Amino acid sequence: MNPLINRLFGVEYMVKPDLRRGDLPTNREAYRTELKIATPSMCEMIFLSLIGMMDTLMVSTLGTYAISSVGLTNQPRMILLAIFFALNVGVTAVVARRKGEGRQEEARMALRQAMVMISLIAILIMILYVFVSKPLMRLAGAKADTLGPSTDYFRIICLGLLCNALTMAICAALRGVGDTKITMKVNITANIVNVIFNYLLIGGHFGFPRLEVRGAAIATVIGQAVGMVMALRAVFRKDSYFALRLRDSWRLSKDVTGTIIKVGSNAVIEQIAMRVGFFITSRLIADLGTVDFAVNQICGQITTFSFTFADGTGTATASLVGQNLGRKRPDLSMMSGRIGQRLVLVISALLIIIFLVFRYPLIGLFSSDPVILEKGAACCIVMAIIIPFQMLQIVVSGSLRGAGDTRFVANTMLLCVMVIRPVMTYLCVYVFGFGVIGAWTAMLVDQCFRLTLVMRRFSSGRWATIRV
Repeated sequence: MNPLINRLFGVEYMVKPDLRRGDLPTNREAYRTELKIATPSMCEMIFLSLIGMMDTLMVSTLGTYAISSVGLTNQPRMILLAIFFALNVGVTAVVARRKGEGRQEEARMALRQAMVMISLIAILIMILYVFVSKPLMRLAGAKADTLGPSTDYFRIICLGLLCNALTMAICAALRGVGDTKITMKVNITANIVNVIFNYLLIGGHFGFPRLEVRGAAIATVIGQAVGMVMALRAVFRKDSYFALRLRDSWRLSKDVTGTIIKVGSNAVIEQIAMRVGFFITSRLIADLGTVDFAVNQICGQITTFSFTFADGTGTATASLVGQNLGRKRPDLSMMSGRIGQRLVLVISALLIIIFLVFRYPLIGLFSSDPVILEKGAACCIVMAIIIPFQMLQIVVSGSLRGAGDTRFVANTMLLCVMVIRPVMTYLCVYVFGFGVIGAWTAMLVDQCFRLTLVMRRFSSGRWATIRV
């Protein structure tokens, strides 16, 4: 192997000799282990991203108002799911650590407790949000042409919250034990169902009613219900790592739920900070008008490609970091995190080329409007610069979460997403007059700050001393 390449990608350079607790695997073994978990997760995310693009394409046939209407619900919907994202960080970290420690029964109990707790919370939130949908859409920036459709879409989505939350919890536990193939099948199938019913209900085909934006929401809920059934079947199978049974104890235990909440509570702060920050940013962009908001929505859909690769790799590193810490091998946890970083750097180089060379065709998939094409292509240039910073930040943050170091990640999000990004968005969009391109410039600043902070934390190794 070339000495420079070996220096960059060789596992012997990823962990200092004085930090090693035993033999390191070979390069082939280390990368194979990481890719075994990361590849299904990346395939899942890529496929979901493509389906998300198809979703947007189908809605875009109704006009710019429809793209904006659905886009306006994104951040409120993420706020709706914030507490579940946070608790699932706890589920993944606890299950991964218990598997590494060889305590299977406690991992099974953690999943059961999470399912009960999350179901109760989902029912309460679902009822609340159905009644506050219209004021929330106004707050999100809905105008006269988008208020009605966005409210209808959001209310219907809320009705599927229980299915979505329960599926997320089960998939979080499966990822914790490294079983990303099942989560891939669950989410891909659910989203294929979503696309099929999008086709049937948005435009009204094969005798189905033409429900337009409401049809897109109903299709999403149907897909979520299918995903929940598949996820439940996966963990109730006798040959599953969890092998849940109805006759098992499902009563909430203070000790088990307390551990999940302890790890997830910091992630709650992270999620709230992230969602509030994104909501404010989205609101600032919405004030530019329907066209600029549609441009931002289209570019956001395209940039999910970089997120999918990073999120898939981050899932693998989180699982391996947690499991190796459970085995008392922090050196292998450090190695896994750094392998993930190398993988996304290679992928980001390829994505940068794609975003720069094919920026006009990519935007043209969603709209032929010359104004949207020009603004979207300009945003793609900034997006290409963002990619390596974003992908590295996602993987490093995933490594810290897998170790249970959720407080540091939460504080980082609080500073960068809730303070730096909205302030920079306002300055770039309105003070400097960059318009929608300014929003993406602000995102670049945010990602650079985040990466600097989490990378310093990861390199320090302090996360390896956290008990879960």
